[in-house]
Amino acid sequence: MFKKIIEVYNRQTFVQSKESWSFHRFFVFFFSWSGQKRILKFLGKIVRFLKRKVIGGPTEEEFQYNKWRKRNIPGERDFKRFSNELKKLSVEPKISILLPVYKPNLFFLKAAINSVTQQVYNNWELCISDDCSNDDELISYLKEQQNSDDRIKLFFRTENGHISANSNSAAQLATGECIALLDQDDLLRKDALFQIAKQLNEKEYDILYSDEDKLSEEGRFVQPYLKPEWSPDSFLSRNYICHFTCIKKSIFDKIGGFRVGFEGSQDYDLLLRATEQSSRIKRIPHILYHWRMHAESTSQNEQAKNYAFENGVKSLTEAIERRGESAIVTAQKGKPGFYHVSYGLKKEAKISIIIPTKNNAEVLSTCIRSVFEKSSYQNFEVIVLDNNSDEPKLFELLETWKKKEPARFSSMALPYPFNFSQLMNDGVKASQGEFIVLLNNDTEVISNDWLENMLRHAQRDKTAAVGVKLYYPNDLIQHAGVVIGLGGDIAGHTFVAAEKSNPGYFHQLTSVNNYSAVTAACLMIAKEKYWEVEGFDEQLEVEYNDVDFCLKLVEKGYNNVWLPEVELYHYESLTRGHPHANSKAYARSQKEKKYFRSKWIHFIENDPMYHPNLTRANTYYGLR
Repeated sequence: MFKKIIEVYNRQTFVQSKESWSFHRFFVFFFSWSGQKRILKFLGKIVRFLKRKVIGGPTEEEFQYNKWRKRNIPGERDFKRFSNELKKLSVEPKISILLPVYKPNLFFLKAAINSVTQQVYNNWELCISDDCSNDDELISYLKEQQNSDDRIKLFFRTENGHISANSNSAAQLATGECIALLDQDDLLRKDALFQIAKQLNEKEYDILYSDEDKLSEEGRFVQPYLKPEWSPDSFLSRNYICHFTCIKKSIFDKIGGFRVGFEGSQDYDLLLRATEQSSRIKRIPHILYHWRMHAESTSQNEQAKNYAFENGVKSLTEAIERRGESAIVTAQKGKPGFYHVSYGLKKEAKISIIIPTKNNAEVLSTCIRSVFEKSSYQNFEVIVLDNNSDEPKLFELLETWKKKEPARFSSMALPYPFNFSQLMNDGVKASQGEFIVLLNNDTEVISNDWLENMLRHAQRDKTAAVGVKLYYPNDLIQHAGVVIGLGGDIAGHTFVAAEKSNPGYFHQLTSVNNYSAVTAACLMIAKEKYWEVEGFDEQLEVEYNDVDFCLKLVEKGYNNVWLPEVELYHYESLTRGHPHANSKAYARSQKEKKYFRSKWIHFIENDPMYHPNLTRANTYYGLR
């Protein structure tokens, strides 16, 4: 009964201590102000849980979101301030809002139109096209609205053409510089257009999108979706941009608007084509759009428009073909609106797998055996970097594998003080492959097709580092991407200790995602891209060198990608131990932190692949 509450409570801290609690620690915690606050907070969750069980009401997530909204969503004072700020805008672009209508719930439609007419920003037009609803009450209401505000334009189709044709009819009414999209039963926040105009004044963008949430049938705002900056690979796994979206009309016209035959996925298809025309794409980190949840909407009933997801496969397939790539696109089973793109291999390129080690033959043996026995892709070599080993078993293991795999296994003795970056650079220099896999010695392959699946992405022109899903031995997640600044520190892994079946934040754990960084415990990259950023920075001997490496790739314009389908176990630091084990190591760690911060403070303060309103205190994408 209390399982959910306990789970939420346990995730309030970034790292749960494994140290057993002494009586003294418990006493200090129980009688301290911070301890009592946490206890009261936990008790409050129990009370709310019991109340929901007895009389119903909002879930714990909804309760927390409502609290967050009170602190973060602008009110009337803010809207008045925004109105005053309009005078400071150097340009006020006209925004044409397309509102295709077909047999709407009139109450919902009135609310949608009111959410436009009440906007703080005034230079807009609402382009409404009715798809032959044959509803006299609807026609009368729309004409009344047009008479009351000359910014409202109407078109009445004489035959039903479905959503794409109807949206294009609305677009024919548009005279603004920008096209924005609104569904007939949804709502805009009062400052939605102001935020668009403000962003366009700061810099010229061609595509803008915002965060969103849903409006339940009980009238509660729920399920906030706080999005990353433009993430092209994430977008190819699902339409995370969605609403609220604004596109320059010149691009909308160039791509021919909406395409008939892609109904239900018409927005995704439009955005796939639009994002091929421009890279000037920007997220506005505000919840500006509210999806209304009801029985017929896809936000409430995923089966309501099943054809939409079939057309999503068609949209993606054609997009990849237009881009000169080959791939098989499939819908994710049981996850409508989510897709898997399996790129064709351009060639069976040679892959060099580089494994650093010191002693601990048993751990290394597990790693090597899993690579050779579980890899369906066979064109690879394994290079073990021996850094000051002195155990006979380790040398015996290396000799065994040299005899067993003379063409694909080798080792190098590198007897200098441990420097992970230097080891990686020396290993890559000695490698023969076109692609490199950096692999920790305390890992074990699970997915047989791990190499080809990583290669499918690493071979792409704009892709650099490819990371994977790593588990602890108990099948809890150890790595699912890296967020800079997570945990109030330099960087942290996402979804640490989440269960294997956990879908993550809006199915993030089941979808391909762009991250600013991935761990080098298992990372693939083309060798030429490795050296394009001069490899690993050898000033970072132990910590954050892989994060630094990934950020250098981002600065070069590449995308780093995390794959959910490639799975390995990571037993984590079984060879080297804790990096802060003694005073010398701690001093070195502090020096490396300072150096990293001096290079990447802008990423620490605002990782573009994360969201400024998501928490840095834990790894589960909770509200900040």
